[in-house]
Amino acid sequence: MKVLHCPVNGPRPIQEFTFGGEVRPMPDSQQADDQAWADYVFNRSGELGLQREWWYHIASSTWFIAERDTVSDEFVRTYLPNAKDAS
Repeated sequence: MKVLHCPVNGPRPIQEFTFGGEVRPMPDSQQADDQAWADYVFNRSGELGLQREWWYHIASSTWFIAERDTVSDEFVRTYLPNAKDAS
């Protein structure tokens, strides 16, 4: 069974989580054109290596960031978005 560490509840089965996509900066709502918004909504980098991703723990309604190696599919660390070490 695959386990993911929830920063609030500790190690939990992966079935308790939903993937939310890569962590990416949102375009400036005042200056972004339609092309910038389309790129943000529909395009992903899909790069190999360490990826910062949004994950949602269903049981506790907690959104957090997980750093996952997309080659080995192993989680390196997880943290809340407002954590001091979040970059």
